[in-house]
Amino acid sequence: MSDALTCDAELDASGLSCPLPLLKAKMELNRLASGAVLKVIATDAGSQRDFRTFAQLAGHTLLREMAESGIYTYWLRKA
Repeated sequence: MSDALTCDAELDASGLSCPLPLLKAKMELNRLASGAVLKVIATDAGSQRDFRTFAQLAGHTLLREMAESGIYTYWLRKA
């Protein structure tokens, strides 16, 4: 699987624990235009549940998520 999914902004939330990766992602999404893609990198395993739930509740699209060696990467398209 290639990493070639394009994004309009990137957020590195490595080392932050729940709920900080999600809060920072929400703040970043607020700055982006509708339809923009935000790539988030996190190291908190709880972020998987958080991002899935957040995308569902907020109406954003979780385009893809990847987990590799304790690093979780998400691509969210803003509603």
